[in-house]
Order: sequence, then C-alpha cells, then structure tokens
Amino acid sequence: MEAYYYEQLNKEQKAVYHALYVGLKELRTAIDVARLDGKTLGDIYFMIRLDHPEIFYTTTFRWRAAPQASAVTVLPEYLFDRKKLRTHIEAMEARAEKLIRPMRDRGEEEKLLFVHDFICGNVRYDKLKKEYSHEIIGPLGQGVGVCEGIAKTVKRLCDGLGLWCLVALSDNNPDKGIKYRHTWNIVRLNGRYYHLDVTFDNSLGEPGQIRYDYFLLSDKQNFRDHEPVIWPVPACGDGDRFYYRTKKLSFTKTEDVRRRAAQAVKKDRPLVFHWRGGYLTREVLGELADILEQEARAGGKSARITVNWPQAVLRMTPQTMPAGAVVLERANEGEEE
Repeated sequence: MEAYYYEQLNKEQKAVYHALYVGLKELRTAIDVARLDGKTLGDIYFMIRLDHPEIFYTTTFRWRAAPQASAVTVLPEYLFDRKKLRTHIEAMEARAEKLIRPMRDRGEEEKLLFVHDFICGNVRYDKLKKEYSHEIIGPLGQGVGVCEGIAKTVKRLCDGLGLWCLVALSDNNPDKGIKYRHTWNIVRLNGRYYHLDVTFDNSLGEPGQIRYDYFLLSDKQNFRDHEPVIWPVPACGDGDRFYYRTKKLSFTKTEDVRRRAAQAVKKDRPLVFHWRGGYLTREVLGELADILEQEARAGGKSARITVNWPQAVLRMTPQTMPAGAVVLERANEGEEE
C-alpha cells in the first residue's frame, strides 16, 4: 500500500499525518496533533484520504485550540453514525476483496485492465455529486461516483492487487471553463510511471464498448487535456505503452486505416484507433473521415465518426443511417456540456 503523499512531507508534517491516520482508523472523535496552520492541516487531512482511500467515512473536520497552545485538537466529522461505521467499513472491505480475489495471480497489466474495465462497465458518473460519490463507497457500494471517488476506487483496488498507484490532483481553471478540481491516477509498471484516467475513459464509452484513450499515458499525452497537478508526482516519460499502440491500433499510414476500417465494416463492428502519422489537423481529419466513409459505403453502410482531438483517437461505427458530420468528443467528468 503506497503512502505517496506522506513521503513528500517534512518531519513535523509526517508526525501530524501519522497521528491523524491512526486516529481516523480507530474512529476517534478527537485527535491531538502539533499545531500547524489551517491550510497545511487541511492538506494533510486530504492527503491521508488520497493515500488511504479505505478511509472513506470522513471528508471534513473541525479543530480547537487555546490561542498560544502548541497543539490542536482535530474533531473529525464522520459521514455515518459511529455505531454504523464499522458495518460500512466491513462491507467495503468485503466488496473490494470479492472483486480482486480472482485477479491476484494475474500479471500487472492484466490486473490494471481489470480495474479499469470494472469501473467503466459498472460505475456511472454522479451528476448530482453526492457526498459519498467522492469516496469509494460511491463506486463500490452504489455504482456511482465522481472523479475523486473513481480515482480513489482505482487506488483501493490496485492496493489490494499489489499494484503501485497514487491519486493525482489538478486544480480548476475557470479561464478554460474547467469548474472543478480533477483527480486521476498514476501507476507504476516495470519501474516506469504512467497516467491512467478512468473517469475520462468512462465518459467516452458507450454501452458494450469500453474506451482506452487514457490508459497508460505519458506526461506529454496526458497534459494535452489535463491541468497541471497541485502536488508533485513522478514524471511519466514513456509513451510506448499507450493502449492503442500496444494493441496495434495506432496508425501512421492511411492505408492501415483503410484496411482496418474495411475489416470493421465487414464484421459490422466499431473501429477505435489512434492516429500517429503526424499532427491531427483538420485536413488530416478530413482525409481520414473520407477513408472511413468510403469503406463504410463499400460495405453498404455509412460511417458515424467521432474524434477525441487532444488524444487523436477516432471511432468509426458502421450504421444504416445517412452519415453526418464528424462529432467532436470531449472527455470530461460526465457533466452536461
């Protein structure tokens, strides 16, 4: 179980973190810690819950102290009646254990795909943003979550499967229309770090189809449509493990697009692929769209085409309805546009 943010703190902050962690695990109503400024104390409280998503039963706290005191008393606010807390905790542990038990002897990437696909197939975005949707109890208990709850659930399941994982956090950006902070994950495979945003993939998927546009990205790929992180995280420099590249669905030549599109139309299946043959300009997108439509017509169909422009991922779905314009997909947190 990786306590990444704990390791980024100084000695005094680590002592406060540890005291709070122990107190929260023991469900105490009051926890005495060394006095820090309010922002630092709040950051540590949040970091604990990113490092330890199994602590899903508290999100805020109050504190009290005498004016000149060197210590403060933290008063956690629990989401549930304390008499029912252990029941909820045991239920979440049992749910996680049941999910991960069949995967314990699998390879690292297979485990990670399982976690990703479980959430994309079983969790929907909670547009009402209920309080429990920010914690693992939303995705694991109710089948709903927001980015924070989804990223924490990814970490909780990865922890149980022995996979190194942290929850990354970026700020909002009103100038770009980004209203909220966003969370996703960074994972480590074979000593290298990668971004994994299951919330964004979940927002692009359709019934019966899971997307992998944000599965194992480098910094360069990820920050095309993610804001900078608030707290430092490991550098992710490897772009060669991107899902579509490893699955030979990352094309550099138009003839490869044409060949795979013809196969998809023949099988009447969608084709999702990544374009790696230079920048995805409007001209290149137009050329690719023409190829996809030509192959669909050759099979007696038309092509419904969507594009995730920042990640240069296109989806072509054969259909009997007339073709329309290429639709721009925008990975997001499931909010109404």
